[in-house]
Amino acid sequence: MKEISSKAGLLLQLREKQGSPVSGTVLAKELGISRVAVWKTVQALLEAGYSIETKDTGYLLDPKNEKDFLYPWEFMQRDFLFFHHKNTGSTMDRARELALRGIDSAVVSADRQSSGKGRSGRTWISRQGGLFFTFLERPRLAVADYNLHSIIMQIALVRTVSSVCGKQAYLRWPNDVYINKRKIAGVITEISGEGDLIKWISLGVGLNINNHIPSGKAASCAEITGRNLSRRDILISLLEEAEKIKKTFSTSAVYSQGSHALANEWNSLSDCLGAKAVVFEPNDATQTGNASVHKSKPEKILARGIFEGIDPIGRCILKTKDGKLFFNQGSVSLAFLNPD
Repeated sequence: MKEISSKAGLLLQLREKQGSPVSGTVLAKELGISRVAVWKTVQALLEAGYSIETKDTGYLLDPKNEKDFLYPWEFMQRDFLFFHHKNTGSTMDRARELALRGIDSAVVSADRQSSGKGRSGRTWISRQGGLFFTFLERPRLAVADYNLHSIIMQIALVRTVSSVCGKQAYLRWPNDVYINKRKIAGVITEISGEGDLIKWISLGVGLNINNHIPSGKAASCAEITGRNLSRRDILISLLEEAEKIKKTFSTSAVYSQGSHALANEWNSLSDCLGAKAVVFEPNDATQTGNASVHKSKPEKILARGIFEGIDPIGRCILKTKDGKLFFNQGSVSLAFLNPD
């Protein structure tokens, strides 16, 4: 097993003491480093924003003053996978840069995004306290099957949000998670292909956790539970849930014809099957807390009908008076006229 960094090890030691001081001598022995190295590590953590007190008997980390950090060392042995930014344009852009550098797998997070990305070129305004990250990987998949990874992440989001909030969350095509009929999360996808195979794929996730939501059309985990939650713990749970789903459906025919099992699972978690809906080409609205706040051109309606869920490759199935129509995510969206 990979050894943890000195920052991770020092935090682990201080947290285990639950507010009691730990001497520099003990820390040096436990971490296998010098006392000078212990001091330098403490200074680095202080600069990063941790509230570590220096007392006559050692160093103390007060549990009541703990902050919600997403630094790589917060993830212990997996720290090499994590890249965190206090402020950045978009985690999707940072993930693309890592992919072009040859990185195989990464989780890129940010406390704030100045140019967060929504679907169809929309801007996602990312406020402090939300969980904004992009998961980069290089799956052995055909380009035609890229949406399967988005489906997995969407299912993982619903399961995680439901567990955290104590209320059932639901999926709405193409990429949204709702709870109490209000949007709480979304997923976007970017891929790079070579021939008919995927070179890399990145899944961007925006989940409202502790961030303030000004619009009544959206919700946050903190609002629903009545308390602030750990973004780190939720991110760990979400990634573990996604891995669990991959293993559960690993025997499905995901490489050539999509996955009937995954589609059935997605459909079981949607609250709009049987609802009247319209498929349309979205405008370039700005999104804030998952709610559109600006429109620059009217939306073009492509079809009307009854939403029947998704097929094995993630396409929307719309039953119309002339038969069933299938829509890829691409640049189209779906609006429900009577969601229950």
